[in-house]
Amino acid sequence: MKRLLSFVAIVFAAPLLAQPDRIDGRAFATRSPVLARHGMVCTSHPLATQIGLDVLKAGGSAVDAAIAANAALGLMEPTGCGLGGDLFAIVWDAKTKKLHGLNASGRSPLGLSFAQMQAELAKLGRTTIPNRGLLPISVPGCADGWFELHRKFGRRPLRDLLAPTIRCAEEGFPVTQFIAGLWGHEVEAARAFQPPGALLDLYAPGGRAPREGEIFQNPALARTLRLLADGGRDAFYRGKIADAIDAFMRTHGGWLRRIDFEQHTSTWVEPVSVNYRGYDVFELPPNGQGIAALQMLNILEGYPLAKLGYQSPETLHLMIEAKKLAFEDRAKFYADPDFAKIPLAGLLAKDYAAARRRLIDPARAALTYDAGHPALNAGDTIYLCTADADGNMVSLIQSNYLNLGSFIAVPGLGFGLQDRAAMFVMHDAAHANVYAPGKRPFHTIIPGFVMKDGQPWLAFGVMGGSVQPQAHVQVLVNQIDFDMNVQEAGDAARWRHEGSSNYDLPRMRDGGYVMLESGVPGETERALAQRRHTIRTGPRDGSFGGYQAIRWDAANKVYWGASESRKDGCAMGY
Repeated sequence: MKRLLSFVAIVFAAPLLAQPDRIDGRAFATRSPVLARHGMVCTSHPLATQIGLDVLKAGGSAVDAAIAANAALGLMEPTGCGLGGDLFAIVWDAKTKKLHGLNASGRSPLGLSFAQMQAELAKLGRTTIPNRGLLPISVPGCADGWFELHRKFGRRPLRDLLAPTIRCAEEGFPVTQFIAGLWGHEVEAARAFQPPGALLDLYAPGGRAPREGEIFQNPALARTLRLLADGGRDAFYRGKIADAIDAFMRTHGGWLRRIDFEQHTSTWVEPVSVNYRGYDVFELPPNGQGIAALQMLNILEGYPLAKLGYQSPETLHLMIEAKKLAFEDRAKFYADPDFAKIPLAGLLAKDYAAARRRLIDPARAALTYDAGHPALNAGDTIYLCTADADGNMVSLIQSNYLNLGSFIAVPGLGFGLQDRAAMFVMHDAAHANVYAPGKRPFHTIIPGFVMKDGQPWLAFGVMGGSVQPQAHVQVLVNQIDFDMNVQEAGDAARWRHEGSSNYDLPRMRDGGYVMLESGVPGETERALAQRRHTIRTGPRDGSFGGYQAIRWDAANKVYWGASESRKDGCAMGY
């Protein structure tokens, strides 16, 4: 009998022993997807995920949960987001079976002209807008975004949604590992910068950043959130908060004024899409960069990636070259549509993608590409997604731009101000993204959404500056071409291409360079180098993005949740 049992054990174990040490056979997989029927929340901080899930359990909508989780992240992950930043969202409304897009990004000061900006830069000995200080600050759009989302899709009172974060801000919360590391780095950078304001008083109590496991409190943010809970949107844009920022700017030589806040509005927009192998992939139109992901997918659709193989040199080469092509168009055309005529339909046309595809040499990396000629007729960040029992889903992204943003914090408010206006172009007065008063700058933050056969399939996003459209494409290709589940698609090793120029200098001159995570096979790295790609090893600093996603299994009526294994977050459902 013992021999029989041993034989059975060996027979059944053999297939598993022949596989990598993961149940799904993929060595890189860190954990299973989270499965739930009634609701799902995926964020970059476990406590924020719990807060969002509690809102769902209390009868809140997916939008309610997203607002509550975003508020918590503004407290717990100030290196990525907060009330001083901007917000974009895509919402699937199950009742009307319609996707809604929200652009809640802010505009440049009305009282600062292009000539005045040039004069301010000349005082600093610069020709481009700096990343830190008073000049790159635009109106924060986050709070208005919350109220717009809540007005259209909210169920629970906003006071209830903000209450958990108010409590955590007053009582304190333990700082998590990844956030603590980035927090410390940013505080040291801010110390060297020494701008006016209270940033170090706020985020370095006792003279240093909080370390992993230490308790951080932010009573000033609690007071600000109470103002919003009691006074609504106008408390931010027509009340004490706008007045405090106006007074600070006048004292220290900044340009934002109360009128900039009074005239701020968010914009409901139609998400745009392309079909990739039967999946309708949606992004928001510019001033964001989401359509770069759509352009890349259009180009890649012409290649049999599944046959070429996962992380083969052929597959990665084609993906990198598609990125280069899309980003040249990004640098030339993407801007605030209120100020520039964007050839959106032309950029997303299949025949345009085919023409761009013909520029790719399958054997050699291009050192330079020009932007195309589409037809005219037609940093850090947080990303979160939520889904509720009624089938509503939210894809939301929110950011200060560069980690702690401008390094400017107005005393007593409990949050720093973003530096998004650093993305404006100053070298070319005819450029689509040239600086102008009252204009939205080019934005890197992009939420994504995928539909399949008229049903929602995936709410997803990947935080991380210029890596975002690149990573959007990678996690989609992983799922659609290489049949990965929603968690595996994010766990898989990523690549990232960076050009040799800044955002406001469109042409790539020398091919740029490719950063590879350690999971990319060595033979692929060597083959890419032989194709003339410049290869660099990726740092362990979060620069490959932060992924969250919820996939809807329509057949079983189950949500599949995933969260970025490279950061502190988690997915939870019920």
